Amino acid sequence: MPESTNSPLNPQNRIPLICALVTLGLHLAGNPHYGFFRDELYFIICGQHPQWGYVDQPPGAPLMAAASQMFGHSLFLLRAGPALFAAAAVYVTCLLAVEMGGGAFAQILAALAVFFAPVLMNFGMKVSPDTIGLCLWPLAALLILRIAKGGDPKLWTWMGAIAGICIESKYSVIFFTTALLLALLLTAERRILLTRWFLAGCLLCGLIALPNLLWQAHYGFPMLELLRNGQHGKNVIAGPGQYLLQQLLITNVFLSPIWLIGLAWLLWKPALRFLGYTYLLLIIIMIVLHGKHYYPADVYPYLMAAGAVAMESWTEARKMFRPAVAAAAFALGLIFVPFAMPILPEEQVVRYQQTMLEILHINRGTLATEHGRVPALPQDWADMHGWPELAATVRRVYDSLPPADKRDAVIVAQNYGEAAAIEFFNSHYTLPPVISRHNQYFLWGTHGATGNVLIDVAGDCGASRHLFDSSDRAATFSAPWVMPYEDGIPIMVCRGIHEPLDKLWPSLKSFE
Repeated sequence: MPESTNSPLNPQNRIPLICALVTLGLHLAGNPHYGFFRDELYFIICGQHPQWGYVDQPPGAPLMAAASQMFGHSLFLLRAGPALFAAAAVYVTCLLAVEMGGGAFAQILAALAVFFAPVLMNFGMKVSPDTIGLCLWPLAALLILRIAKGGDPKLWTWMGAIAGICIESKYSVIFFTTALLLALLLTAERRILLTRWFLAGCLLCGLIALPNLLWQAHYGFPMLELLRNGQHGKNVIAGPGQYLLQQLLITNVFLSPIWLIGLAWLLWKPALRFLGYTYLLLIIIMIVLHGKHYYPADVYPYLMAAGAVAMESWTEARKMFRPAVAAAAFALGLIFVPFAMPILPEEQVVRYQQTMLEILHINRGTLATEHGRVPALPQDWADMHGWPELAATVRRVYDSLPPADKRDAVIVAQNYGEAAAIEFFNSHYTLPPVISRHNQYFLWGTHGATGNVLIDVAGDCGASRHLFDSSDRAATFSAPWVMPYEDGIPIMVCRGIHEPLDKLWPSLKSFE
């Protein structure tokens, strides 16, 4: 007797779980290499000071990062969290393919497209504010699709909970949900908004997001100040053409036809058109607001699912081509893995990067999101190097101080990456407070330090303002593969501050 399509014994029903487990295993094996990423160190320190918000992000990523280090320093445990979200994203993508009418081939092709998309692989490789949305954005699309197909309107409450949790991880979900609601209003599916459960979902979302909103309001919405500052000098502003090109590159230019087909297929299908409109509206919003290329990336899984379903229907009469298509997707996906997962030695990455840029005729600046000198390694990889060595250098400088100076000393770092690294890698040593004017560290203030003896990391003791009686270069930090602006930096010892540090502090704020 043939198995029922809905039977758990049916092999097709096991595909989402199998794809998710394979994804989890590959990420667990490939993620924990090189070292802690700059932002991960910062998230850990922030999460060790639990709050409802921080200057530059909601609490989701910091709390996840800090929780992974409760039993000691562990890069494996830190990166296990993103691996789980990556696996969940693949699982939900397979469910989306099924919901859109896809079978085994569609599920496998969609899973391959999601796993091998460099930007999504990167979200599943390291802790970032985008990590949680990696599976929750597609899950939101799945719930809305089920409601639109006549599912229980009570699913709106789950949608509200998902949106609220995403807001507590990264604010860009606001633009996704805005685009989704506008898309529904533009189509016949607007009917699903006419229920009290939609209002209940909105209320639940608001309640979950409210603590962070109140935190931001209490501190004068520092996130808005940071975004304004970033668009006036720090960030690279891409024009519409470059932004669209970036979308192809970050999703793997060889596999991007899958989601492009998915977009066209969704726009062609009246019942699914609202999902196509959602993507188009989201990209327009991102271009207008000068968002970074990866801000909308969590939306791609449902487009990839749609593309896989369309390709499955096209090959229905020629099923013999499907294994070749899946094999080609796998092979083409491998090309960009060294840029999204730290699996190759540094020297090989540099050579591989140069080769690929020459083959594709792409300038390294095409995907840059910030101004500055380009490192030898991809930026994410460069930002995983040098931090333990920097912390050790600062510790040696402090240990060399006379006892009287040690009692009065404070360590000042120029950015949150340096400050967090010094704290994290010296957590087993007794050091003076580590402060910085950068982002959340600015709000944490001076910890009561007078500044009369100050170890200035990557600074010049305020030479242009003549802030100290004396300044001495105690060390110079250099390490291979680090970001250019972190290489060859001075470690200064400044003595005899002319004005109390707490009086100077308000003028030193740097939100960027």
